[in-house]
Amino acid sequence: TKRSNELGLYDLSGNVREWCKDWYNRNYYLNSPQDNPQGPCSGKDPVLRGGCCATNVRSCRVYARGVMPLVVPGGPNRFSGFRLVLLD
Repeated sequence: TKRSNELGLYDLSGNVREWCKDWYNRNYYLNSPQDNPQGPCSGKDPVLRGGCCATNVRSCRVYARGVMPLVVPGGPNRFSGFRLVLLD
């Protein structure tokens, strides 16, 4: 029921944090390309973007980045997910 954003994607914020294909590096964007940075190709922890029902309002933005440890104590993280995209 929502409109798509300028990239043609729907409802990017608020349900779960999205698990992205790049790896977390706190300083990556200090020296990254200005146009369409792809993120590091390798690293220790995957990137999570956006927020979820368990985060504060400031974190519920598409550009909010965090880390998802590959080993989560207590089992899977129910507040993280991923988006499948069909490209034409």
